[in-house]
Amino acid sequence: MNRKIFFRWLKVFIILYCLVGIAVYYLQDYFILIPAPLPGNYKYASEYPYKEVNLPYDKTSTINIIQFTSPDSVVNGVVLYFHGNKNNVSRYMRFVPYFTKSGYEVWMIDYPGFGKSTGKFSEDMVYKWSLVMYNLARKRFSPDSIVIYGKSLGTGVAAQLASIRNCRFLGLESPYYSIPAVFQYYLPIYPMNRMIKHRFPTYEYLPRVTDPIVIFHGTGDRVIPYRNALRLQPFLKKGDKLITLEDGTHRNLFSFPQVPATIDSLLAR
Repeated sequence: MNRKIFFRWLKVFIILYCLVGIAVYYLQDYFILIPAPLPGNYKYASEYPYKEVNLPYDKTSTINIIQFTSPDSVVNGVVLYFHGNKNNVSRYMRFVPYFTKSGYEVWMIDYPGFGKSTGKFSEDMVYKWSLVMYNLARKRFSPDSIVIYGKSLGTGVAAQLASIRNCRFLGLESPYYSIPAVFQYYLPIYPMNRMIKHRFPTYEYLPRVTDPIVIFHGTGDRVIPYRNALRLQPFLKKGDKLITLEDGTHRNLFSFPQVPATIDSLLAR
C-alpha cells in the first residue's frame, strides 16, 4: 500500500472516529434513557392491586410511585424496586408476584421523565428520589423488612441507596460495573470515562454495602455483558452471592428456577 492510499484511509478513519464519538457524546441520553411518559390521569392495566403515590419534589418535578400490595393479611416487608432504562413501571409489573407471594409489598418508582414522574433526569436526582422512597418506607417498615432491588439501569441506583441505608438484602439483576464501562465494551477505542456523563459507578458502592448482596446475571446478556458481573465480584464480601445463569439473557432471568428460588429463600421469615 503506497503512502497516498494509506493517508486516504487514515483520513477516512479519523473522520468516522470523530463522527461516531460526537454522536455518542451528544446523543448518549438517547442510548441510555428510553422513557415512556404518561398523562397524570392514566390508569395502569394491572392485574395486581396497587396504590399510587405522587410526591411533589420541587417546583418542576413530581415523584410517582406505584405501590403493589401483598395478598397476605400480614405484610412481611417491602421491596423497593428500581427498574431498567425503558418505558415506565408498566413494563416491569410482571415481576411483582415473585415478591408479593412471600408477603412483601413492591414499590416501583419511575425516574424523572418516565411514566407519570416529571422533571429532568440526572444521576444525582435519581439518587435523591431513591432516598425519598426509602424514607417513605421507613415510616412503616424497619430496615430488616426493606429489600432494595435493582434491574439493569436500576442496579446502580439500588447499590447507591444500599451503600447509605440498611436493608434486608440488596438484589442486583444484570448489573453493570459503571455506565461508561458498558459503552467501553462496545466502543473500546473511545475514552468513555470522559465522554459519558451518567456514571452510576456500582463498583464504588458495593464495598460500602454492609447487608447481604445477591447478583443475578446471564452469560448470554447482550445488553450488559456478563463480564460486568465478573468485574463486580471482587467487591463482594463473604456471604454475598453471584449467581450465574448459563445462556441467560437480559430479559429472561426469572425463567431460570434458581432466580425465584433464591429470592424466596432470602425473603423467607
